[in-house]
Amino acid sequence: MKSVAVIGAGITGLSAAFSLQRQGVPVTVYEASGRVGGVIRSLRQDGYLAEFGPNTILETSPKITKLVRDAGLESRRLDPDPRAAARYVVRYRRPIPMPSAPLGFLTTELFTVRAKLAVLREPFVPPRRDGQEESVADFVIRRLGQEFLEHAIDALVAGVYAGDPHKLSVPQAFPKLGQLEARYGSLIKGQILGARERKRRGEVAKDRAPKFSFDEGLQVLPDTLRARLGDAVRLNTSVTKLCRTAEGWTVAGRADGRELRTEHRGVVYAGTAFKLAELELCVEAEKDPWIAGSTGHGALTAEPNRGEPAPGSGGTTAPRGKRLDLSAFSEIRYPPVASVVLGFRREDVAHPCAGFGMLIPKVEGFKILGTIFSSSLFPNRAPAGHLTLTSYIGGERYPELASLPPDQLCALTTEDLRVLLGVRGQPTFRHCVFYPRAIPQYNLGYGRYRQRMAELETAAPGLFLAGHYRDGISLSDSIVSGCHVAERVAEFLKAAEDPDKTHPE
Repeated sequence: MKSVAVIGAGITGLSAAFSLQRQGVPVTVYEASGRVGGVIRSLRQDGYLAEFGPNTILETSPKITKLVRDAGLESRRLDPDPRAAARYVVRYRRPIPMPSAPLGFLTTELFTVRAKLAVLREPFVPPRRDGQEESVADFVIRRLGQEFLEHAIDALVAGVYAGDPHKLSVPQAFPKLGQLEARYGSLIKGQILGARERKRRGEVAKDRAPKFSFDEGLQVLPDTLRARLGDAVRLNTSVTKLCRTAEGWTVAGRADGRELRTEHRGVVYAGTAFKLAELELCVEAEKDPWIAGSTGHGALTAEPNRGEPAPGSGGTTAPRGKRLDLSAFSEIRYPPVASVVLGFRREDVAHPCAGFGMLIPKVEGFKILGTIFSSSLFPNRAPAGHLTLTSYIGGERYPELASLPPDQLCALTTEDLRVLLGVRGQPTFRHCVFYPRAIPQYNLGYGRYRQRMAELETAAPGLFLAGHYRDGISLSDSIVSGCHVAERVAEFLKAAEDPDKTHPE
């Protein structure tokens, strides 16, 4: 039985492949690099455990709980220290705890009386009903005021997307905000009433979802999934061409420097948007009833394939068909981000760092976007008497800084931490990772890319798109995306067993 191809061994691809394998569907995972996990990177060195991508998984869905259980990782799961619940936002050039209750909001130093009154008025602000797409900045100013944007939402957007609230789209980047306004007429009302519906669905809001990691960091999850998948994972294997035939899918590329050509029942693309744009994708219009009726897809459809030699085919001619143009996905913005992990002696840091971390608004004038108090969050992240602090630089705020040499990144970070946390002396541990293209930005107009993805799946049945460029950028979003696409693939294969269901009348 031919397997399903999964392109990309990040957490989405691994979750999809593992879920399919558990359902008895054979899979083959193609990964261009020499490792699995994508941006998930954990390093144990000199008594420190450094995370360079995400630091936690949010348990927002039962699918995440099930994946951990099925992978046999429940005993290695770590929940955060209960004392590390506090989150800080910088104002007046120092970290101030975010209020955790309504009364705390009224007494916090984070906002002026004017800003607090604006929030209290929010339930009475008329909802926007004209259907126009709105930026996060415009939405927040309209409902909560300028100060709330500059001193809270800007910091949140930098911490989540490394993005710009003036560019990010509410319906694309924070769809639940728009949905709350549309349904309840107010964010505050919607937060209260919407909690009941989430409970019925078994879902948890991200701001309230339990966080967890593993004893040796998040890398434990992709490494374990790879071990469970065994020989199904092929590293150092790049896919350059996909062709849908009447019999299924042909995958072509290179594996360890040699040409690759394999046949599959379906394909899951779980890579990045900019790599998707580089793929050559063709479908056999003459042989497949689905394709023969698939016209009118606009920019997705390009010129016919004139019968070029297929890679690895010894010069034989590839089937005639149509090429689908994927170049538009190269327009999706991925700003650069650098992760800077520093260790310090406990006595050299004045701030207690007893919390999750701090977010930093642009108006405060610091170079780092925020810092996670890693060793306060989970045990064994630093040697006894030391702290681990994970900071991020770059994003849409200062993209030019992310590519600086490691020494300069460490110096910039240390200087900001001196002011913010009272750090003295030099770090006892340092490690930097640069991501030239870090996080896809769901900016204004992003809906057209999602629409093209849906059109692409219609034009090429058996091709499935999943991952952070489509289904949400958080680690939990990516896991759920992988599990969900596995369900879609299983349904497709089941329908394919009945020809009457495989093709429309």
